[in-house]
Amino acid sequence: MKADKTIAKAWVKAQGGASRFRTSAVVLLGLLSTAFGLLQAWALARTLASVLIRDDDSTGPAIVVFAVACICRVLISTLQEIMASSAGIHARRRLRREVLERIIGEGPALLRRHHSATVAATLVDRIEALDGYFARWLPASSLWLVSQWMVVIAVYVENHQAGLILAACCAALPIFQAVFGIATAVASRRQFLAMARLQTRFLDRVRGIATIVLSGATDRETEALAKSADDLRLRTMKVLRIAFLASATTDVAMVVALVLIVVTQAHALTGQTSAGTLTRALYAVLLVPEAFASFRALSAAYQDRAHATAAAEAMHQLAPISEKSEKKLASLNTEEGLSVSAENLCFAWDRERGAVIHDVNFALPAGSTLILEGASGAGKSTLLELLLGFVAPSAGRILLNGQDMQTLAPRQIASLISWIGQKPVLFAGTIRENILFARPDASTDDLRQAIRAAAVDQYLPSLPDGLETRIGEGGYGLSGGQAQRIAIARAYLKDAPLLLLDEPTSHLDPTTEAEILTSLRELARGRTVILCSHSTQARQFQGRHLVLDGGRVIAFTGEAA
Repeated sequence: MKADKTIAKAWVKAQGGASRFRTSAVVLLGLLSTAFGLLQAWALARTLASVLIRDDDSTGPAIVVFAVACICRVLISTLQEIMASSAGIHARRRLRREVLERIIGEGPALLRRHHSATVAATLVDRIEALDGYFARWLPASSLWLVSQWMVVIAVYVENHQAGLILAACCAALPIFQAVFGIATAVASRRQFLAMARLQTRFLDRVRGIATIVLSGATDRETEALAKSADDLRLRTMKVLRIAFLASATTDVAMVVALVLIVVTQAHALTGQTSAGTLTRALYAVLLVPEAFASFRALSAAYQDRAHATAAAEAMHQLAPISEKSEKKLASLNTEEGLSVSAENLCFAWDRERGAVIHDVNFALPAGSTLILEGASGAGKSTLLELLLGFVAPSAGRILLNGQDMQTLAPRQIASLISWIGQKPVLFAGTIRENILFARPDASTDDLRQAIRAAAVDQYLPSLPDGLETRIGEGGYGLSGGQAQRIAIARAYLKDAPLLLLDEPTSHLDPTTEAEILTSLRELARGRTVILCSHSTQARQFQGRHLVLDGGRVIAFTGEAA
């Protein structure tokens, strides 16, 4: 808990510094609004006093001042709201970009530690919930003390007795607010936890909806989701109850100050006193709400402060900056290709269950091909994940052109590798967009060459809109072979020196498989290739063979065969 608080404080301080300029502009506008509020209250007090003592000569000018002050304050308040909203939008955009860069920088390895729903909740919901923190809390936390005591001093200057009463009530209020603030922070953290649990459960059930229906577990899972939703409802209502109670303490303090000032100033409010005395008494009464307005805004925004604390902890768990910051490294020289070697490589998903990769050693020169062989469960896919950088070795190391892979940043590794798996990941959109995903800034000529090399142009004429044909999520609307050719076109467009192939033809018929393998052999020219496949046709690739059994190397041909 202490570590979490330290992390939260450091994050909050950093966010405050990053938004200082926009927050300062909002605070200055708030102070200017308070100054016009003082003028507005004085003009109104003067107007009322003139009416009560029937001083018609002073009524007109006071009304004019009051009207001008009202108009100016409305304009300033409107501008303040616009600036606050702009500060919130800018800060959330910046924060979402920073978190997204850290997520993409770490890559799929992040999903080994966090559920995808948790990642999505942090990136979307928790950052979106920070709108109030940047737009309301930061300005209010800087403004309330100065603004409140500006009003107290103004009252004290005009009416010493009323000023002292108002100062006492204002000074006592933060003590009560602190108690409710702690409770709000705890309740808000629990609310976010319940929301994350509900999102995770819901996403898992949507993914497995077919299994749930076929197994007859619909009613049970519906009831479980309903309980999670009800738990979130109860925690949300608890946060709101605490927030309302915190707001009520401000109202109580304001009422106490108002009553005491009216009682102590009763002799000056009879209308039988001089215009100056009556104006000062009315001025003190009218400024009581103004004195508590800034603290009311702070109290209303305290829940936003609690959201920031919860978000800071979630973001640190997602990708701690101290551990995930990219290293400044010399780039690898891949002009002559990329060599890959493993030295005493070991890996265990769970230490208690033992290693799944045991002391693997191999050396693959640049431009060569390595074919991974072995029965299912032999460790081929795990070895590919190690080569992709998705997981780190438990012992040993992987070298790329002689440089330890663990010393490279995730983005550096990703830029060196093209991967084609059993089923390509295609997005809802056009075929052009899916191919350009590998390199969005590719020229038209580069795109055409990739399409031609992957033989995508063979089936484009049969599609309704050619390259602009829209496909569904996961390649809906295309056959397995057509989808795989898009993946090959991506690899051509990326032009990475290392090509990893993980069962690229496992779901294809023999004819389509032969066509895809022809495209892959063309793609492999001049590149370092590591192929994992059970297909007998895939063994037409000429290269070294690495045979695994139970995570151990039982055979390795050091020369191409």
